[in-house]
Amino acid sequence: MPAPTTIPALLTTLGTVFQVFDERTQDSGNVSYGLQTPGGERLFVKTAGRSQPSPGSTPYAERVATLRRTAVLQQELAHPALIPVLRVFEGADGIAVIQPWFGGELLRAPAQRRNHPAEAHARFRQRPLPEILHALDSVIDLHTELARQNWVAGDFYDGCLMYDFRARQIRFMDLECYRRGPYRNTVGRLPGSTRFMAPEEFRLGAVIDHRTTVFNLGRLLAVFTDWHPHPPRLAQLIGSATHPDPESHPDSPVAFQAMWRDAVREVPEEQG
Repeated sequence: MPAPTTIPALLTTLGTVFQVFDERTQDSGNVSYGLQTPGGERLFVKTAGRSQPSPGSTPYAERVATLRRTAVLQQELAHPALIPVLRVFEGADGIAVIQPWFGGELLRAPAQRRNHPAEAHARFRQRPLPEILHALDSVIDLHTELARQNWVAGDFYDGCLMYDFRARQIRFMDLECYRRGPYRNTVGRLPGSTRFMAPEEFRLGAVIDHRTTVFNLGRLLAVFTDWHPHPPRLAQLIGSATHPDPESHPDSPVAFQAMWRDAVREVPEEQG
């Protein structure tokens, strides 16, 4: 069989498409596919979609460049919280990033369904606190490693998270808006969910740096532990990390992680 030169030919070569993620499920302009290979392996293939601006006006060429940059980042970092990149395909009609399929559930839910018992978002928040903290520890450790390479979080929200309830494994996706920092906010409102965004992500000219990532991580803890009583150190950490003044935050994810590790020692393993 000749080597594929286009994305449709690549998909046909890889196997059978069983799921498509397009404008019906997200507005990034990217189009992704779940495939099953002839040998039974499942894959996730992400592309930049059609050669037109996304609903959010992101040009096609920018989406291609972002996917390429993100794939390189994921290959270099190789963190357990990231789904590895198996291959990057460069075709005549664009780019495709090929990864193993992760059988978890997306932790994002529409606002009106966040407390619905059928939603993974609510079910995860109802898990025993030690299980939640163990999963979130992996996300915090990922962002500590990213910070060591000077990456600053962007568009950080629950739609970046998948959780496998049976295996108790979490994965973080969508690093497309992560940038080397610090940098200035040149657009005003940056991409993201208001529930997770720091004040400087709304403010034209503000500095976006590692303290912004700390705020995002603090909101992560606040959102996913809100059905449990907070031990004093955990409550204090969330409060300092999400203070409106960036100068009040731990100054880096590395410092935040050290405080986090102290805080979780207060949580009994059997708490649930």
